[in-house]
Amino acid sequence: MEKYLRPITLAFKTPELRKKILFTAFIFLVFRIFAHIPVPGVNIDKLKTLFAQSEFLGLLDIFSGGTLANFSVMAIGLNPYINASIILQLLTIVFPRLEELQKEGEYGREKINQYTRFLTVPLSVLQALGMYALLRNQGIIETLSPMVLISLITTMAAGTVFLMWLGELISEFGIGNGISILIFAGIVGRLPVFFGQTLSLVTQELIANIGIFILISLLVIAGIVFINEAVRQVPVTYAKRVRGNKLYGGSTTYLPLRLNQAGVIPIIFAVSIVLIPQLAGQFLAQIPNKALAGFANGMASLFSSNGVIYNVTYFLLVIGFTYFYTAITFNPQKISGEIQKYGGFIPGIRPGTPTANYLNYILTRITLAGALFLGLVAILPALARLATGISALTIGGTSILIVVSVVLETVKQIEAQLVMRNYEGFLK
Repeated sequence: MEKYLRPITLAFKTPELRKKILFTAFIFLVFRIFAHIPVPGVNIDKLKTLFAQSEFLGLLDIFSGGTLANFSVMAIGLNPYINASIILQLLTIVFPRLEELQKEGEYGREKINQYTRFLTVPLSVLQALGMYALLRNQGIIETLSPMVLISLITTMAAGTVFLMWLGELISEFGIGNGISILIFAGIVGRLPVFFGQTLSLVTQELIANIGIFILISLLVIAGIVFINEAVRQVPVTYAKRVRGNKLYGGSTTYLPLRLNQAGVIPIIFAVSIVLIPQLAGQFLAQIPNKALAGFANGMASLFSSNGVIYNVTYFLLVIGFTYFYTAITFNPQKISGEIQKYGGFIPGIRPGTPTANYLNYILTRITLAGALFLGLVAILPALARLATGISALTIGGTSILIVVSVVLETVKQIEAQLVMRNYEGFLK
């Protein structure tokens, strides 16, 4: 614990880092204020009752940062931005031009981010329309006139854009990845609600199960920390080189390959996809066509969060996205070229393509362990319900994973900036 608290203590003693942390805290405050500004014309009491009865909507509320249950101006949260990111990353495989952009370093990443922002706007409009139709069918919101409806959809879409802007402000002027930090803030803000739901059911069920719940939570936290910190060290040796009268190189170092290269992104991507059948089913279930409504009801029940198909699909999507995102973020060919460029080689492996193949071989196998762990964490609520019988564990594994991963990554960024500033002070 001291290992992770010490960088935060030192950061507050560094003026520049303290400014970044305080700026991030200020954005948190702005986020929570807007999260409690409701859109007019919505029956909040009926809405909260609906969310208490639907695990699916409770799951959506978590990823909106608690703004959906209040139906605030940020009701649809960051889901359109996440979906836009998924679409853009999938399109990089289809369109060579996007793939080339991705390889162009900072300029390419900035252009893809710009395309993601543009795509977020129409997606947020579509999601706002879907949310309005769902709530209208439930009798929570009245049928609105065209002008009022346009105003409502514009407000919700603007809330998503504003939330996306807050995330980018954190990334640029604050600490950590802004989007992940805002999702983290939303989850932490909703934890008291979920603890209250769990404790209210403990009196009705076996009290001994709360001990199992606490034990599972501690094991999951320990496992997440272990997986996030675990690395496979690949030895890299640099040949000796003579320049003038001096001898360079001849050292051995290690290339750290993380067991979980993708971090928390696969969980966020997978949950955005796996929720679509339920959302579509609940939306189509109210239409007059009985055949289509029956099909929609069947699809919604088939992908119920308690069902086997939902959890198996969720598990497989997490594994697939883990490999997909790892392939995007880690390029063995590029790493092999960098090692060869500076006169390095992996003992027993020829430089160039054989080195790239060797790195890909190792990465494929260690990623499997990380992907299986992420998949188990994703379906943890279903496993916990079987073990404890407590039905309030809606998103326990996913929320714990995001919270712990974001905290670890943020602490690492603080440590890296502290080290950089120490070196700068030494050079001065």
